[in-house]
Amino acid sequence: MGFIPLFLTMGGALVLFFLTVKNTLQRKVNLQKELLFKLKELNPELGHNLIDKENPQELKAAIKSENLKKELATTAKDLLKEIKINRHQYNQLISKAPYKWVAKLFGFQAI
Repeated sequence: MGFIPLFLTMGGALVLFFLTVKNTLQRKVNLQKELLFKLKELNPELGHNLIDKENPQELKAAIKSENLKKELATTAKDLLKEIKINRHQYNQLISKAPYKWVAKLFGFQAI
């Protein structure tokens, strides 16, 4: 009878950990989609060239190939930096041991 509360507490802590990590991973995925949408929405001509591209190097090359105003180019570069940082953080997070288990359990994959 003495071990039941211990098992319940440990199980509850594990469930809360898994839910917290799932929430964090989902927020990073949603932020990535939102940043890509903002980048594609920035300039209509730029959006047509970026429809299928999600790799930051391809996005950077597409931005450089366009003749954008200086303000739009600066904003696009800032958004691209945010995309790279978010992608790097997300991929690092799902490569570490306890987070990798949660990512596999809930079906998260590298961006």
